[in-house]
Amino acid sequence: MQRITPFLWFNKNAEEAMNFYVSIFKNSKVGTVTRYGDAGPGQNGQVMSVTFELEGQQFMALNGGPLFSFTPAISLYVSCETQEEVDDVWEKLSAGGSTDRCGWLKDRFGLSWQIIPTALGRLLADKDARKSQRVMQAMLKMDKIEIVALQEA
Repeated sequence: MQRITPFLWFNKNAEEAMNFYVSIFKNSKVGTVTRYGDAGPGQNGQVMSVTFELEGQQFMALNGGPLFSFTPAISLYVSCETQEEVDDVWEKLSAGGSTDRCGWLKDRFGLSWQIIPTALGRLLADKDARKSQRVMQAMLKMDKIEIVALQEA
């Protein structure tokens, strides 16, 4: 069992977010859906919390109301092996959200993600410091990370 589980606070759409995330990542599944009863801040029958798994990582989400919202101070980092995987995840997660520099995006629920090809780490760690610096400069100009452009830098 996983000891540390990210806990996500949504206003009222935790179940919708869970289903959205599970639809994007292949090795994912819905866990439990807990509903409010007669007692509690939610309406009887309204979803209170959900659990789900994305690529082996367990998550819990709560419909906690509008008191808190997501910030980029916490993001979910997705390692991608190919450009096709970067493109697919980027397109799906950014739909209805917004994109930003260096592989960052916010999904339609306001949660921040980093969609990063594994090639970026290898290229940034190159023993040739000038090459590594060129890769960094190329990456800083990108929203979605493009592997070929990094390799050409």
